[in-house]
Amino acid sequence: MTTKKRILIADDMHECILPLLKGMGYEPVYMPVIDRSGILEIIGGFDGLIIRSKAAVDRELIDAGKNLKFVARAGAGMDKVDKDYLIVRGIKAINAPEGNRDSLGEHTLGMLLSLLHKISSAHQEIKNHVWDREGNRGIELKGKVVGIYGVGNMGMSFAQKLKGFECEIIGFDKYKGEFDGGFIKNVELDELMERTEILSLHIPLNDETRQLFNETYLRKFKSLKVLLNTARGEVLDTSALIKLLEDGTLYGAGLDVLENEKLESYTDKEKALLDKLTSQPNVLITPHIGGWTYESYRRISEVIAQKIKDELS
Repeated sequence: MTTKKRILIADDMHECILPLLKGMGYEPVYMPVIDRSGILEIIGGFDGLIIRSKAAVDRELIDAGKNLKFVARAGAGMDKVDKDYLIVRGIKAINAPEGNRDSLGEHTLGMLLSLLHKISSAHQEIKNHVWDREGNRGIELKGKVVGIYGVGNMGMSFAQKLKGFECEIIGFDKYKGEFDGGFIKNVELDELMERTEILSLHIPLNDETRQLFNETYLRKFKSLKVLLNTARGEVLDTSALIKLLEDGTLYGAGLDVLENEKLESYTDKEKALLDKLTSQPNVLITPHIGGWTYESYRRISEVIAQKIKDELS
């Protein structure tokens, strides 16, 4: 009798993943409230691990998983997963950017339109009984040059959502050639920096990109007026962003991520920076929900299950 391979699901996942995995012959063990110490204690008895962001999949955890055949992250970013060490151990790394790319693309577009047309700030004024049409005169997206920095699943999804707005879409990706679809022009970094008016960041967090967008780097974008970051907070220097907003270089900024998203752990300096950001009427911040919809919640589970089937069967 063949023993079923066991998969530890260590984070909250859509319920559809359980029958999908069972149908493939696996035994999923659903423990969404388990903590890191609990994972370390039992992971040795599992063939696979599905996790979101609860714990870093570092050497300690990987070594504890002596029977692991794969680690699957329920999302796109792999910055908390030591992929190099997984390769050394012969363990497959799986993620699911296809699961939430549409959600992320829509969210990024929504932030952009809200900033250009002052939707959020105008709404706040009306809540305070202020009716100011002229002060809330907007800017059209039509005719603007939108630069996408990083054209993977997320950057491409945002570009697809922009197609009907009659703007020019240019993209730069250090690791790609031409882009599919024909609606986004592949440019060199110099051209992106020269022409981009609206910049959207869609790059992973790693040693190369951490704090890449500091003040010096941002000021190389000669025509930049709006900055959007729905990637990772640590790729952008918050203090540099505030400087460009305060001196009028930027018309606005939309952030779905922050350098530190654990607000309860903030130092006095971090609190002061966040207060400066939130006091700006031309800044829109959301709590890392760009890829977090009811549809993406299910789709991520479906993508993870399909990739496990394709890559390990």
